[in-house]
Amino acid sequence: MAAVSGSSNANEYIKSLPSITTFNVLPPEIIYTHILSRLDGVTLVSVASVSSFMYRLCIEEDLWHKICNTMWPSLLDPTARRVISTFPGGYRSVYSDVFPFLHHFSPLPRRPSSPPSELISAIDIYYKGNPILSRVKRTETNKNWFLSSSLWMDVLEPDEFVPTPVKFVCKDEEWMNDLEENLNLSWIVMDPNQKRAANVSSWRAVSVARHWLTREVEVVYAAMMAGERQTATEMVQCVVKVTCCGKVGAELHVREVNLVMEDTEGRHVSGNEGMKILQRAMQDGKRKRVEFDGVGAKERFQKFSCLMKERRESKHRREKARDVVSTLLAFIALLLFCFLAGF
Repeated sequence: MAAVSGSSNANEYIKSLPSITTFNVLPPEIIYTHILSRLDGVTLVSVASVSSFMYRLCIEEDLWHKICNTMWPSLLDPTARRVISTFPGGYRSVYSDVFPFLHHFSPLPRRPSSPPSELISAIDIYYKGNPILSRVKRTETNKNWFLSSSLWMDVLEPDEFVPTPVKFVCKDEEWMNDLEENLNLSWIVMDPNQKRAANVSSWRAVSVARHWLTREVEVVYAAMMAGERQTATEMVQCVVKVTCCGKVGAELHVREVNLVMEDTEGRHVSGNEGMKILQRAMQDGKRKRVEFDGVGAKERFQKFSCLMKERRESKHRREKARDVVSTLLAFIALLLFCFLAGF
């Protein structure tokens, strides 16, 4: 057994075993130390389904603790660790909730859970796979200002700037494409009451553009889910915007990171409504393996944006028609008044 010193040696050893021998003849410590500890989460889930013996090894908390902290460094924060410790399966539960990003949310007639007193957000921003920002934010959800105003979560403090390894370029389409492909974002929302979590980001950006006035770069990530009315047509999207600034040739800095929720008419969803939507999404939302090419998420974002534009234009036409009718009625009333006043 001493010869089994790494993953490749372990594989060679397993292949050398007689065909009648089962995998579980290997001592559990060898399997755990030299094989399972080297696997990623997806592979570990597959291995766990092989047998009850492998399942017992694969649900070891330390394995999932390592995988989660490697993928999302923000989960090392004491606040996040405290919340995760209350989950039934610990880090394994978090991984199963979070790694398949929210893809779509089908309305279900489930009664809403009791509202939590706070939501925990774990945010990680990466450039080419390397973390450049990891932060945990607590949002108190039982305050009147949160319930009545638009859902809005900020990550950075005022006047805080986060440096990146990217050089700021004034005009370069290739540079913008590089940000879209390589500046990735994960936003995990955890509900301490439900003991559930979800990733409300699209991982890869769905839009990269410059602000028309400030010329700052705005990188947008979005995930769709069902609205408060829970109908197929009443969708909302969770939008995370990363605002970057800098001087040409110098470092690009992240100046602002915030999350909002918009409906199909472009209105911001309130904190009270948004919290209920997030709770249902965590509980009933469909998960899908992250789309690293970003095509699906980008297409959904563009369709949602087109729908918002169509509804805004339709609303504008209705309001304009009402104004015309109101003006015409007022004019007719004036004519009638003048006519009757002549008598």
